[in-house]
Amino acid sequence: MRQLPPLAAVRAFEAAARHGNFTRAGEELGMTQAAVSYQIRLLEERLGAPLFQRAKARVTLSEAGRRAAPLVSAAFDALGDAFAAARAETAAVLTISAANTLAAKWLAPRLGGFQLRHPDLAVRLDASNAFVDFARDAVDVAIRYTSAVGAGLSADRLFDSDFTPMASPDFLACHGIATPADAIAAPRLNPDDDWWQLWFDAAGLPAASPRRGGLQLDSQVVEGAAALAGQGLALLNPRMWERELAAGTLVAPFAITATTGASFWLVCPERRRNVPKIRHFRDWLLIEAASSVAGGPATG
Repeated sequence: MRQLPPLAAVRAFEAAARHGNFTRAGEELGMTQAAVSYQIRLLEERLGAPLFQRAKARVTLSEAGRRAAPLVSAAFDALGDAFAAARAETAAVLTISAANTLAAKWLAPRLGGFQLRHPDLAVRLDASNAFVDFARDAVDVAIRYTSAVGAGLSADRLFDSDFTPMASPDFLACHGIATPADAIAAPRLNPDDDWWQLWFDAAGLPAASPRRGGLQLDSQVVEGAAALAGQGLALLNPRMWERELAAGTLVAPFAITATTGASFWLVCPERRRNVPKIRHFRDWLLIEAASSVAGGPATG
């Protein structure tokens, strides 16, 4: 364990030694001359030796003070350099946490566009469905699917979680799926998912009978891959599958969408909302989200 004197007293000594004057040291530190003198006396009592010789209105370093002053100043310089490097590193890296599907299917293909606008900023994307603890995790911003944003967070809504059935063209042709009612009997991925009943309600169809069996998949990324391979109808968010829909490898046969009532939000601690790298990312992301809602192309 380091045996160090109080940092406030050491700061007062370093500034007074550098200026050769208690008053100017106090001006630098935002203290009165008397407070500087008091801190230095505490330090001298701790050391058991005088650091300054006091004569009338003048102070000069003692022998002990002359030996200590350059070492203390060098230590403060090293501390300043360490924190300046930490600030520079933090300012130069933007760490984003995003839910798996959104990270892989919507955000990652666009991030190149943000990087081109801010070439001096390194971007790190952490794809995870775990909610971020900003007090503990080294994350600047998070994009999350939720219906309620926590207290103390700045939040910008990106878009709703809309979904509609999608499948490969061959699958639709093979199973003769032409109307929403055809989806009831067709092979469906995750057939017992509550989202199916939400979509049937939006389509004005009666409640579907519970389905046994079928492929049970744990994410939209996996569901979409299975749908692309002709394995069944999948309920997918059109924004996550823009490229496949544009290319015709996936087809959304019905102009009917449903929503869970939750949305995707960009969140960060309220106190960090206007940190430049976060502000730049938010401004860019909101434009991308608006373009996606409007059906515009990705810029990545």
